[in-house]
Amino acid sequence: MSSAWAARLAPTACPLLGVAAWSGTGKTTLLEQLLPKLRERGLKVAVIKHAHHAFDVDVPGKDSHRLRMAGAVPMLVASAKRFALMMETPEQQEADLEQLVAQLDSLEVDLILVEGFKQWPLPKLELYRSAVGKPLRVLEDRWIHALATPGATIDVQDTLPVDLKQLDLDDIETLAAWVSAWPIHWRLEGGQPRREVTS
Repeated sequence: MSSAWAARLAPTACPLLGVAAWSGTGKTTLLEQLLPKLRERGLKVAVIKHAHHAFDVDVPGKDSHRLRMAGAVPMLVASAKRFALMMETPEQQEADLEQLVAQLDSLEVDLILVEGFKQWPLPKLELYRSAVGKPLRVLEDRWIHALATPGATIDVQDTLPVDLKQLDLDDIETLAAWVSAWPIHWRLEGGQPRREVTS
C-alpha cells in the first residue's frame, strides 16, 4: 500500500466504503435504492463505479467528443445543469482508484461509495447471493466489514468472522442505516481492515 493511499484511509480523510460482489448479485440495483435513502438522511454521497470494458459517455460528432479525440487531456464539458470530465488513460492497465478518489477532493462529500475495485485495500460491504454460485469473499478479505445476504442468513455461519456485521440484503432501511453510520465509524478508526479473521 502506498503512503498516499494510506493517507486516504486516515480518520480525517473522506470516508470510503466499497460495495463488493460478484457480477449478477445486484450492486447497481442496491445502490439505486440506497442513494435516495442516504440523501434523506442528509448525506452527500459520491459514487465511483468500475467498468470492465471500454465505454464512452460522450457522443461522437459533438464538439466535446471531437476535442477529446483531437487530444484534450482532460476534457471537461459543462452546462448550467451538470458537468462531465473525460480523461483518456491508454497507458494504464487498470483504473487507478487513488487517482479517481483524488478527483472528488474538492466536492466536499460525506461519503464515497466505490462499486467494484474489490482487490483494493479499503473497507467494504460484501453483497452475496448463493444463487450466483460464487464463493464468499469475506473469508479471504479482512477489508470486508459487513456481509449482506438475503434474510441475513448464510449456510456457513460458524466459519464467518465474529467481528463481521451481518445485514439483510433485502432490508433497504437497515442497510441505509448501517451505511449512513459508516462516516462516524470511519472518524473513530479510519479505513482499517477488520481486526479478526475467523471465529
